[in-house]
Amino acid sequence: MKQTKYIVDTTLRDGEQSPGIALRAEDKLKIAQLLDEIGVYEIEAGIPVLSEVEEESIKNIINHCHKSKISVWSRMDVHDVRKSVACKPDIIHIGAPVSYVQIYSKLKKNKSWVMKNIMECIEVAKSHNVEVTVGLEDASRSDIGFILSMIKELQRLGVTTIRVADTVGTLTPFRTKELIETIKMNTDLKIEMHVHNDLGMAIANSIIGAKAGADYIDCTLFGIGERTGNCNFYDFIHACESVFQFSMNKKQVRYVEQMVCKELENAI
Repeated sequence: MKQTKYIVDTTLRDGEQSPGIALRAEDKLKIAQLLDEIGVYEIEAGIPVLSEVEEESIKNIINHCHKSKISVWSRMDVHDVRKSVACKPDIIHIGAPVSYVQIYSKLKKNKSWVMKNIMECIEVAKSHNVEVTVGLEDASRSDIGFILSMIKELQRLGVTTIRVADTVGTLTPFRTKELIETIKMNTDLKIEMHVHNDLGMAIANSIIGAKAGADYIDCTLFGIGERTGNCNFYDFIHACESVFQFSMNKKQVRYVEQMVCKELENAI
């Protein structure tokens, strides 16, 4: 019997960070409705704090999509989380830096600061009865001991899902398997894979992550996304629908891609 895996489509959030991609609010709504129509488990609709236009676009998607769960992304900042809560999404993804490169070199902070801030953000979201997923940013370059200690605290706060993010695209299949299996051995939290294609292994890493125990796989239409892109939705389904059970099939994903192309061509 096939294991069931769930697709989180992040075309409207991470996909739009692809060089040369800029989607209008009406384009985002049409794409979201197409994804909702075929029953994608979750649609990451955007980042509310970016602008009022983005916030209204997200609210519009929430009002018009009823099959898929709608999520938004937030920095690990209480103000940002409050903006996200105001949209009334099903899920808020809060990004938390976990690599020492990001914590000490980029942000000039420390591990205690990360733990304090993520706890405050979770409390704000939970006080509004919104489900929270914590994204472990740059997890592929992080100390596993810190990741596991953070996961323990997240579980205590009622978080049920963590997003393992290969933020700079350095994962390999072997490292992916090792990382996901280690997390699975030490927690019963659900795992979401979020990988980038810098080394051309986004699909391979996503498949290995799913086999190692990840429940959710982040994908984008056409594989668009920051830098070289994310895991290609159609290619991922095509490569492993004989192994895993999904709520849609590759023909439905191809249909969405074709419809998106037509809509964007008409908009030019």
